[in-house]
Amino acid sequence: MEYLILGLLLFALATFGTPLFIIIGAIALYSFHQQQIDSSAIIIEMYRLANAPALLAIPLFTFAGYILSESNAPKRLVNFSRALFGWMPGGMAVVALVSCAIFTAFTGASGVTIIALGGLLLPSLMAEEYPEKFSLGLLTASGNLGLLFPPSLPIILYGMVAQISIDKLFIAGFLPGLLMVVLLIFYSTYVGRHMQTPTTPFRWANVVRAVRETLWEIPLPFLIVIGIYAGLFTVTEAAAITAVYALVVEVFIYRDLHLFRDIPRIMRESMLLVGGILIILGTALGLTNYLIDAQIPMKILQFMQKYVHSKFLFLVMLNLFLLVVGCMIDIFSAIIVVVPLIVPVALNFGVDPVHLGVIFLANLGIGYSTPPVGMNLFIASFRFQKPIVRLYVAALPFLAILLFSLVIITYFPDLSLILLKIFGRM
Repeated sequence: MEYLILGLLLFALATFGTPLFIIIGAIALYSFHQQQIDSSAIIIEMYRLANAPALLAIPLFTFAGYILSESNAPKRLVNFSRALFGWMPGGMAVVALVSCAIFTAFTGASGVTIIALGGLLLPSLMAEEYPEKFSLGLLTASGNLGLLFPPSLPIILYGMVAQISIDKLFIAGFLPGLLMVVLLIFYSTYVGRHMQTPTTPFRWANVVRAVRETLWEIPLPFLIVIGIYAGLFTVTEAAAITAVYALVVEVFIYRDLHLFRDIPRIMRESMLLVGGILIILGTALGLTNYLIDAQIPMKILQFMQKYVHSKFLFLVMLNLFLLVVGCMIDIFSAIIVVVPLIVPVALNFGVDPVHLGVIFLANLGIGYSTPPVGMNLFIASFRFQKPIVRLYVAALPFLAILLFSLVIITYFPDLSLILLKIFGRM
């Protein structure tokens, strides 16, 4: 009865907008108090978190992402994509997909991609005679495409929480992320050919001009990916290189941002996000400590063993559960709260921990665009000034394709693990 009353109280607090870290912290403190365990366990977890070597990667990559989103990098990225892919049937749609995937990888937040690129891409799609429904669905669903590409912040956070090599997750997520993009490109080219939308003739002069415009920004993803895959530097070192590189390029080379007028504001805004993530992470680790002491994962495992007798069925249930979680909770909170409970159960069913990370992140990304309460649907509704129900309908074809890709990712683990085997990282 006591726990029921507490649950109802916390649900009411969440309904009225109480910050998540307060709710998680309250649950942890109450649970420790009930078991007569010193509440300093939560502080100990925060201290342990502060000493984690990979922790520095989070603020550095976040800062770099904010710099890129505040500059004219999105516009240059779209021009570059148009020069390369605009000749294809559905060329502008392909441009939108590629641009959104790259931009989300760097910002780590699909909502930021919709806000930063939506105002630029929607008028371009409409001007080239794409149906409004298709255009809205494309931009709403493609905001999450880059979550599996390095240097995606959710990958780093997942690696820290699950205690898995972040380098391995970066490698494992590449092909599954590419599969999602490629399937959506096939659909977009089909629509473009059927609708006979205009294309941009391929001209080397346009490519050269676009490359010249983005000369300093194009090398950045290759620098990070090659450096990490080749073992030249760690994820934390890659984050530091990315932050310094983005700062120098956008402030001193392109001069899109002012060192003293813009950078302090961007630092403040980006660190507010980081602070929110870290305080949730600290309290959640304290709660996780209690859950492990109370053998909650073992109880979940016993329940699953009683009613689920195959790896196939477990993965079906896992996907359904994670889609609901991704639909209702932001990706950072979901990683922090859910991962410690899921990992031991999945390992018992023989799911590779790296493959599990890819499944987890793919699900949460798709959940962003899943009705009725996917976060991207509401962000797109606000950004494009369209009724939310209209976004539901527009996103459905893209959601179906992403779910099909999720089935492939889930039941063909080699798609996630083959690059690790090739690079000798298994």
